[in-house]
Amino acid sequence: MTEFNKSRWANAEFSREYRDNADIFIVERSRLLEIMKSFYRYFIGNSKNNNVLDLGCGDGILTYNLLKIDNTISATLVDASDDMLNKANERLDGFEHINFIRASFQEILENDIIEQTFDFIVSSLAIHHLTMNEKREFFKKIYSHLHPGGYFMNIDVMLAPTDTLEQWYMQMWKEWINARKTSLGVEGNIFDDITRRYKKFDENKPDTLDDQLNTLRDIGFNEVDCFYKYGVFAVYGGKK
Repeated sequence: MTEFNKSRWANAEFSREYRDNADIFIVERSRLLEIMKSFYRYFIGNSKNNNVLDLGCGDGILTYNLLKIDNTISATLVDASDDMLNKANERLDGFEHINFIRASFQEILENDIIEQTFDFIVSSLAIHHLTMNEKREFFKKIYSHLHPGGYFMNIDVMLAPTDTLEQWYMQMWKEWINARKTSLGVEGNIFDDITRRYKKFDENKPDTLDDQLNTLRDIGFNEVDCFYKYGVFAVYGGKK
């Protein structure tokens, strides 16, 4: 049994709950998407017919937002969940030059089944499921699949550098969820233990932002930086 098949993401009901409630428990989700689009417009969007790779695509929301600002994109979306890929296919219905690959990150690490190179590689809330050693090898794969001058962006959760900061970040997350519930008129306590569940499950393997930025630099990425951060949520990347 693969690591993915042992995780909650192999469960269609869990995937549905995530999709339905992502705007509540992903901190600043709309802002994260706007940052990605701004990055694309500024660094990549001056040329057309760009090739984009979406790793751990989920329901395709990243690619969908990119296609809204540049419908000349050719996109390859990768996810290990059939349910998520089906939802991504539905979301992107009507767009051309879209390709789907069912694969886990471990399968990519073992077999490197992605054959193309890309102008922009993006991932959201997926790479934190890898250990730091796996992240390092995965970043190498990403680097090898970028065109010279291409960019990588990761939107993900980070491990705080100290326990005290980690506790504060978890409290910030709870405060965000409560504020979103109030603004959306959501009742009940279904999200009250989201931070506990995040810390509980072994499938979540976040590493510090510094470790990941330094790893990108060691691999050869340029212009490496954190583009945005709110508690454990961060956006970072670099250029080949």
